[in-house]
Amino acid sequence: MLTKIIDNDKIHKLKTYIDKGDKFVIVSHEMPDGDAIGSSLGLYHYLMSFDKKSIKVIVPNRFPAFLKWMPGAIDVILYEQYPDFATQLINEADVVFCLDLNAIKRLGKMADAVAASDARKIMIDHHPDPDDFCKMIVSYPEMSSTSELVFRIICALGDIDLIEKEAAECIFTGMMTDTGSFGYSSNNAEIYIIVSELIKKGIDKDEIYRKVNQVYSEHRLRLMGYVLYEKMKIYPDKKTAMFVLSQEELNRFRYKSGDTEGFVNLPLSIGEISFSIFFREETNLIKISMRSTGDFPCNRFAAEYFNGGGHKNASGGEFYGTLEEAVKVFENGLIQFNPNNFEKS
Repeated sequence: MLTKIIDNDKIHKLKTYIDKGDKFVIVSHEMPDGDAIGSSLGLYHYLMSFDKKSIKVIVPNRFPAFLKWMPGAIDVILYEQYPDFATQLINEADVVFCLDLNAIKRLGKMADAVAASDARKIMIDHHPDPDDFCKMIVSYPEMSSTSELVFRIICALGDIDLIEKEAAECIFTGMMTDTGSFGYSSNNAEIYIIVSELIKKGIDKDEIYRKVNQVYSEHRLRLMGYVLYEKMKIYPDKKTAMFVLSQEELNRFRYKSGDTEGFVNLPLSIGEISFSIFFREETNLIKISMRSTGDFPCNRFAAEYFNGGGHKNASGGEFYGTLEEAVKVFENGLIQFNPNNFEKS
């Protein structure tokens, strides 16, 4: 059904760790998105099929409200709220799965607890250039999402029958959100074989799409209108769009985590735009999201100018300084890294 991609040796070790372990912790990155939560909960529901003493999902901080409908989301532990309890769980774990992250720093304030744990650490991820902080690394950047990789691992373990509807809903959500509803990084036919298998498990993919993409607060819709009408700046000679939101602007629209999810994709609906960048001011830094189309590698732009990375057409970074300084770095970068220079001849 699916091309074999994971080494038999890794699958054998994973099976051994699962069989012998009794306490499991699943962690993911700061500001968890759909793939972080989807892959974590997908793995969580799979592990719940076994008679284990403890299985917990812990993330550094809050995740978007439009993901809280997912089965098991109510039981996800936020490290920022319960750091001592979460640290205890991590310390006592036999196995810590690190999902959808390629560097321990992406765990934020939770990183030290994970690093100090004597548990067997297993990375399952699809981002390039993984750091060597886990006993086992299952990293395949060619995958559309970590959720897709979780599905493939369960299949390789011979346990596709253990994927129930709850796990299938989570895995599909992660795949859908990390491909922009299958709008990018999704041209592999096997992705749709997986979707077909998930539908067989009883998921309603149309309803999941609605919950994730069409159920928002009034304040988010007003913020979106403000961003498009007041804040979007176009660089026509560079085929680029940019918008910037300060903390004051976010507060004005009663911003909650996830309210700006997907905003960076909006300018790409303009036919002439092939690169979009979004700067969002936080307390101590500027968070940056980037999207591109075609051959422009926004991950290289992120790595060169904003200490970031990711995938060719979807990446991010961060900047320590003011919004004005961040924009200046970006505009200078456009001179050297002009999207026009990456068009196919």
